[in-house]
Amino acid sequence: MSTARETIDKLIKEKSVLKQDVFHNTIANFRTLKTVLHETVEDLKKRFGNTDQRVEFYYKDRGEFQAEVKIAGDILIFQMHTNVFQFDKSHNFWKSGYFKDNDENSYIGIINVYNFLADSFKYQREADIGYLIARLFVNKENHFMVQGKRQLGYLYNDFLNTALTKELMADVVDSVILYTLDFDMYTPPYENMQIVTVEQIQDMNHNHSVATGKRLGFRFGLEDSAV
Repeated sequence: MSTARETIDKLIKEKSVLKQDVFHNTIANFRTLKTVLHETVEDLKKRFGNTDQRVEFYYKDRGEFQAEVKIAGDILIFQMHTNVFQFDKSHNFWKSGYFKDNDENSYIGIINVYNFLADSFKYQREADIGYLIARLFVNKENHFMVQGKRQLGYLYNDFLNTALTKELMADVVDSVILYTLDFDMYTPPYENMQIVTVEQIQDMNHNHSVATGKRLGFRFGLEDSAV
């Protein structure tokens, strides 16, 4: 029993401390990200000026682990996961000395980025669809990468050699916004929309509650996979 207790004690000390290190580094980066988001929105508002009062920009702090940005007709939700994860043992990163020499480097925090239609929030359409367009991985040494759609899947993928800075974070935010603006809403197939119940049509009138998303009815995952 003493050997088992010693092993338990060792694992708690090593892994718990490591995960606390990763968590606190991730939350420090998330706080910096909030600053970057606020600065980015203010700069975009300034550049847009009085071009069209109907086009809105804002930044909202939604608590310790979430932030919201509105860019014209889109909402971006940045959400930090509170748990710490490890890269799967089958990942190519495990072939590198960076992981082989110190497996603590394989533990990461995650920040997810979701894209919604602004109208989904404006009209409280709770059935509407949002999409995970990117997620940022960062370890205790601040090495990072971004996994995502199109350019977000290959611009920031050198986890072994790249440390996250505020400047790089601003570049990532710009890339997320560029992708979002280029990710347009498609008309759903006619066959999917030709039948409606009385209840649904009444709900549409009172609650705007027909489910809507940029690619609703389409195979988004295949259509927009990274090159």
